[in-house]
Amino acid sequence: MATLSASPCPNPNPNFRSPTDQTDHDPESLPHMELHPSSDQDPTPNSNPNFHAVLPTPPEAIAPAAAAAPSLLHISFNQDHGCFAAGIDHGFRIYNCDPFREIFRRDFDRGGGIGVVEMLFRCNILALVGGGPDPQYPPNKVMIWDDHQSRCIGELSFRSEVRSVRLRRDRIVVVLEQKIFVYNFADLKLLHQIETIANPKGLCAVSQGVGSLVLVCPGLQKGQVRVEHYASKRTKFIMAHDSRIVCFALSQDGQLLATASSKGTLVRIFNTVDGSLLQEVRRGADRAEIYSLAFSSNAQWLAVSSDKGTVHVFSLKINGGSPGIDRSQSASDPVTSPHSSLSFIKGVLPKYFSSEWSVAQFRLVEGSQYVVAFGHQKNTVVILGIDGSFYRCQFDPVNGGEMTQLEYHNFLKPEAAF
Repeated sequence: MATLSASPCPNPNPNFRSPTDQTDHDPESLPHMELHPSSDQDPTPNSNPNFHAVLPTPPEAIAPAAAAAPSLLHISFNQDHGCFAAGIDHGFRIYNCDPFREIFRRDFDRGGGIGVVEMLFRCNILALVGGGPDPQYPPNKVMIWDDHQSRCIGELSFRSEVRSVRLRRDRIVVVLEQKIFVYNFADLKLLHQIETIANPKGLCAVSQGVGSLVLVCPGLQKGQVRVEHYASKRTKFIMAHDSRIVCFALSQDGQLLATASSKGTLVRIFNTVDGSLLQEVRRGADRAEIYSLAFSSNAQWLAVSSDKGTVHVFSLKINGGSPGIDRSQSASDPVTSPHSSLSFIKGVLPKYFSSEWSVAQFRLVEGSQYVVAFGHQKNTVVILGIDGSFYRCQFDPVNGGEMTQLEYHNFLKPEAAF
């Protein structure tokens, strides 16, 4: 069985599966990759001596972990939120969420900055993009890294910097400033190109449930999102907000979409098939920057993080598990929650008072950036901070209120965590 390991000849590791192993989330197998093709549609620029060339074998030496805490360039969960990856200024690291532990690290001896690390569930294949002041790879390239072989087995090159990457077992999605490319994972063949409005954050979401790919990205207008249903070959445009879209998330099956705008006060949930608005929830009254949105696995809950330093959990009053989504509750018909006791007089007071508020909250340091996901244990939330903080919290689905902190670690300082 393949493993993610820092050694050239890794030993079997039960924490990771080979790319051809099946998972409960997606039984499709990942084809083996050998070639190093680049995009013919968007060829690479000339070589830049400031960047390190891709090596067919691992770097000559692997630097020991730096004594000082590394600079964090990127954090992201894997597809089932059981692991997360951290790109740092001299390599990358992979962690398990529950129980929390560092699974492995790879430190590069020269350059080494990794600005994007995208996992593929728990297998040994990752997508890497260089980043930081001294990138390990050019920021305009996506490197497909096989840690079983300790080398890059494929690459995709572009004319401009890569903003983000999304992986499925059958697809690689690369997001540039104003364009998105969809590739077949087996042979890196380009399947689709999408034009978007300026997208510096690399916003893009893909479904991970068994079945057809659903892809969501910004449209060509401010406040618009584009939904691609590849099975039915249908494209749906949704005018989600009046202002610029800054964050969105898909449910695992791709049926539900949560969106937030630059105002950061409201989050809207849409049916991706027909574009209908199913529910609207309020994060707060003041402007805020929404950093992260996440559905629970059963689409019963939605978590939201922002620069206000509070993670909110909202109850979703919709059935996202069946094709016929229940639209009995919508933004125009708010559901009373513990924080919206004035909703019965919504016709008299401003909309603010009739808004649907969060069921549970967790307070963090204001101004810092956090990403959220739901844990594998019931009613738990995992929070990752750009400062290296890891929180696991539990919320009361009945009484709501402040969440209970179950665990805290600083994953940039392993000596403090173990």
